Amino acid sequence: MLRSMYTGISGMSGFQNKLDTVSNNIANVNTFGFKKGRTTFSDLMSQTSQGAAAPANGLGGRNPMQTGLGTSVGSIDNIHTQGNVQTTNRPLDLAIEGDGMFKVAEEGGGNPQYTRAGNFYLDEAGDIVNSSGYYLMGDGGVANITIPDDAQSFDISPTGIVNYVDEDGAVQEAGQVTVTQFSNPEGLEKAGGNMFLASNNSGEAVDTTPGADGSGELYTGALEMSNVDLAEEFTEMITSQRGFQANTRVITTSDEILQELVNLKR
Repeated sequence: MLRSMYTGISGMSGFQNKLDTVSNNIANVNTFGFKKGRTTFSDLMSQTSQGAAAPANGLGGRNPMQTGLGTSVGSIDNIHTQGNVQTTNRPLDLAIEGDGMFKVAEEGGGNPQYTRAGNFYLDEAGDIVNSSGYYLMGDGGVANITIPDDAQSFDISPTGIVNYVDEDGAVQEAGQVTVTQFSNPEGLEKAGGNMFLASNNSGEAVDTTPGADGSGELYTGALEMSNVDLAEEFTEMITSQRGFQANTRVITTSDEILQELVNLKR
């Protein structure tokens, strides 16, 4: 069979994977804290018909003769660029401008996960939680942040300090929101629900105060939107569609050639 047919199949598979990534980006264009994906390709091994030769016997050198055997998906990257910050004026909506992620976990800091989606809520006990019920971690990344039922009001400062006014009108501190940094945030694994998990290549999780040690600043009453650019995604969609179409044409042309070969014997 013709090698071009299998090369076309590999190209179709690659562009199908790219279209899957693009469609996921578009589906999450309005997802808080979503980080878009990007598919890259790499060529497969090449079959060498003639090796390279150095100059010898009065003749110059020759370049190698190689035929490529197709393409494969090289990587599917998570692009952690900053998303636009949208003002909501809701006191439990938080946005990070810069590096870092919110740390959320089970009671006592177990099973930690990380997110850029800052839409938080108060549960029945007054603890700050996310939409999945995970506690927002503070005070070194291990403690829950609780606002008492009798609090008259509360606010969160740009440095992450959560203050509330008690029933006597005195200002009390409920806790400290921390920001977690990774040396390689693109190495985090998406876990669904706007959350990420640390991986073997993300680096060590370091909890810091917002705005300190290179971490991002905290904005109250705002949310970070998705970093998906629709114009870019539609362009990538067209590229994927035409690339897939071109590779199907390669298979069709290879089939026509095979048909001609078969028709040689009538």
